[in-house]
Amino acid sequence: MIQQIKGLLATTVFVTNTVVMVSVLLLFAVFKLLLPVTTIRVVVSKILVWIAESWIQVNSTAHRWIHGNKIIVDEMPKLSKDQWYLVVANHQSTVDIPVLQAVFNKKIPFLKFFLKQELIWVPFLGLAWWALDFPFMKRYSRETLAKKPHLKGKDMEQTQKSCEKFKYFPTTVINFVEGTRFTQIKQQQQNSPYQYLLKPKAGGIGFVMGAMGSQMRTLLLVTVAYPQRVPTVWQYLCGNFKAAHVRCEKTVIPEALLNKNYQNDDNFKRELFKWCEDLWYKQDGRLKSYYE
Repeated sequence: MIQQIKGLLATTVFVTNTVVMVSVLLLFAVFKLLLPVTTIRVVVSKILVWIAESWIQVNSTAHRWIHGNKIIVDEMPKLSKDQWYLVVANHQSTVDIPVLQAVFNKKIPFLKFFLKQELIWVPFLGLAWWALDFPFMKRYSRETLAKKPHLKGKDMEQTQKSCEKFKYFPTTVINFVEGTRFTQIKQQQQNSPYQYLLKPKAGGIGFVMGAMGSQMRTLLLVTVAYPQRVPTVWQYLCGNFKAAHVRCEKTVIPEALLNKNYQNDDNFKRELFKWCEDLWYKQDGRLKSYYE
């Protein structure tokens, strides 16, 4: 009963904070929309990021006050807010996002991640993600592409256009390379060679490296582990989980993988996928050490 009351309190703080901060954020977003001058838009974008970081700070602090510090950072390399980063992390729950935001907020540039096009309709948050230049992805099924072949590659073109906006000031792009949340059923269906991970998909980071190779030269390999239980969003708000362990390793992206065309360069695709596989075997080993 006490956990449910704490969950309602945490939810109230989150919803109130979201309504207030997003309302303020959208006021500045209107200026950004109406003033098509790059210099002005960059300044407004920085203000929007500051508002978003403040929103995360309030949410993270409130969760820590209500439930105690349940996020344990095992290792943290030297990081900077003045550098571009590509973050690659495993994905087990929607809770991964507030956990990672709490760990990295104001330590590195604001985290931006790829979203499904449909999420733009999420009340308040959809508009906030749009204002903050989060890249929205529209996926086409094989059946749709067979009927309308002119749509092939359009989703990747949109990714590249989104990445162009990240060149004006330091940004962090996070990619869950598994493409979906891990479950044992999905792992078995894929016949994944990893015990605690699904097979990686290299397309997203391939396009980021191709579009931003001049700026984004550092990768952060992040491991998120939940001993005993992977929490749902409600369990996270109630503090009904033991802990979230986060470990981060900083890696220089090989020069051979930067500024390449993922769509047309088959050699690059093979090299990138091999590199991702090596990272993923390392990631699987870390998760094994936590869970076993």
